[in-house]
Amino acid sequence: MWKNYFYYSKRERWGIMVLMVLILAVGAASFFIPSQWTDTPSTDETFEQEYEAFITSLAERNRETYANQRNNPGWGDRNRNHSQQKALLTPFDPNTADSAGFVQLGLPPWMARNILRYRAKGGTFRKPEEFRKVYGLTEEQFTSLLPYIHIAESPERKDTIQLLAKQTSPDTLRFYKYPAGTIIDLNRADTTELKKIPGIGSGIARLIVNYRKQLGGFYCLEQLADIRLSADKLRHWFSVDPDETQRINLNKASIERINAHPYIDFYQAKVIVEYRQKKGELKSIQQLKLYEEFTSKDMERIAPYVCY
Repeated sequence: MWKNYFYYSKRERWGIMVLMVLILAVGAASFFIPSQWTDTPSTDETFEQEYEAFITSLAERNRETYANQRNNPGWGDRNRNHSQQKALLTPFDPNTADSAGFVQLGLPPWMARNILRYRAKGGTFRKPEEFRKVYGLTEEQFTSLLPYIHIAESPERKDTIQLLAKQTSPDTLRFYKYPAGTIIDLNRADTTELKKIPGIGSGIARLIVNYRKQLGGFYCLEQLADIRLSADKLRHWFSVDPDETQRINLNKASIERINAHPYIDFYQAKVIVEYRQKKGELKSIQQLKLYEEFTSKDMERIAPYVCY
C-alpha cells in the first residue's frame, strides 16, 4: 500500500537529484557573495563623502568671496541689501505709487513687485492701516511709513449708504394699480396691463393670457372659472366682445387641430371628421346632437369657436 505513495519512476528520481544539487549550489554560493559586497562602500559612507565634499566647496567659495571684497571694495555693492541705503520718506498713495517710488521709501524690490501684483488683480488700499497687511512689511517699517500714507478718494468709489438707498427706491410704475372704475378688454390686455388690476399678479396674468390663447379668446367672463378665477370679483374690471373669438372651420381642420381646443376632446373631434367624410360638410353644430359624444352643454360651449 505504501508503495503507491512513495514509488517514483526513473525520470522522477533523476529530477529529484538535480533539484537537490541546485539547492546545495545556491546554499554554497551564499557564503561567497557577501564577501564581495563588503569591498564597496555602503550608502551611508557614500553620503558622508558627498556631504564632506559639499561643505569643503562652500568654504572655498566663501574664502574667494571674502578675498574679492578685500581686493575690490565695490564688488559687492550690487548684491548688498537695499535696506542699507538711506530711505527717502515722502508722502505717497499706495494705490498709485510705482515700483521706483516704493523702493525709494526703503521697501525691497520684491515687496514693491508684490504690491503692484496685488493692485493688478483688483486689490486696493481703502485706509492707511490696511498697508500693514503687505507681506514681509515689519512693524517698524509700517510705523515709519504711516505718517506719509495718503489715500486719495477715487471718483469710482461709491458711497455704500447712497448705493443701498438707490437700490431700494421703489419703482412707482412697477407697482401701479388701476383706480376703481377702470375697464379693460379681456381679449386684448397683455400681462403688463393685467397686472395693473388689483389682486392680479404675474402668475394670474400669465394664466389668463395662456388660456385665452388656447381658447381663441373669451366670449364671456364666466369662462374665467375654467382656470379657477372668480368672475364676480373681476366683472367690474373687464369687458368682453364675443365676436372677437377665433373660430375653427370644422369642414377643413384636421383632427389634431380640432382636438387642440380645450372644449373638444379626441372622441368629439373624431366624430366631426368621420361625419364630414361620410355625410358631407357640416352646416351647423346641431347636426352632431344625435351623437352621444356631444351634450347640449357641449354644443353651447363649442358654438362660439366653430364655423363652416
